[in-house]
Amino acid sequence: MVRIEHSFKAMGGPCCLRINVGDEAVADSAVKAVVAEVSRLEMKYSRYLDGSLTSRINSAAGAGVPVSIDPETSALLGYADTAWRESGGLFDLTSGVLRLAWDFKSGRCPDELEIEALLPLVGWDMVQRDQGSVYLPKVGMELDFGGCVKEYAADSAAMQLRRHGVTSALIDLAGDMVALGRPQGATRETSGWPIGIRHPVEKDHAMAGVYLPEGGLASSGDYERCLHLDGKRYGHILHPRTGWPVQGLVAVSVLAEQCLVAGSSATIAMLKPADEALDWLHNLGLPWFAIDADLNCHGSLMASQHVSGE
Repeated sequence: MVRIEHSFKAMGGPCCLRINVGDEAVADSAVKAVVAEVSRLEMKYSRYLDGSLTSRINSAAGAGVPVSIDPETSALLGYADTAWRESGGLFDLTSGVLRLAWDFKSGRCPDELEIEALLPLVGWDMVQRDQGSVYLPKVGMELDFGGCVKEYAADSAAMQLRRHGVTSALIDLAGDMVALGRPQGATRETSGWPIGIRHPVEKDHAMAGVYLPEGGLASSGDYERCLHLDGKRYGHILHPRTGWPVQGLVAVSVLAEQCLVAGSSATIAMLKPADEALDWLHNLGLPWFAIDADLNCHGSLMASQHVSGE
């Protein structure tokens, strides 16, 4: 059995594949397939690329002509619709436009007028779509697949590995992960892949760790980009109804069969007030881990699969 590790950059951050396989040629082919698949999805859905489907949808906002979409995009939008309904409107792919008011590198908060000007452009219920097209009815509206495409890409990467016969692997797309099988040397006590959950303050340390069994692990946190002004902290996760940073949990990780489900669940929890989020996570039916503003740890994932955070 050969262990192959391959690092690359995609989806706005560092990515890594760890593959255990009996044939190096199979590993090489599998790695190329994964990198190509992740690149395909980034080219298709990145809002930063002028030629992407997302940019074409956003450029056509308010122009009166729907944009054609393929079954893959229709399915993603269908999932986003389900997440929007299940979250009471908190998970909203149109809320990315709020970033135009928030520059976390500037060291200042926007004023109310800047935010109020953008709020009429936020609202998933305004999006017009069917199986073959999508249309944003207001000029300036945007779709932002950033809330789901990296997790979807991790699931798609796992599918590519399975097609190449890989049964033991860890996919890490800038923190969103999918595990296949078990790592080499795993014991009954360490039946999964050892994963560290980053400390929200001490960036080079882990707050805790888990052994990740087969499935997806996605994390959401507001500690990567934030402002500290007048003794108050403003994170980058913005509430779709108010346009202001949420003041709830500091970080959430969720384990699910699909990384896409794990990611949307973690995001929804981050958008709720802390106590409400913890209750929601308790009732979710999935393993989870959360850190509150006082750096207290919560969650069934921590309790059932906690390992050393070194």
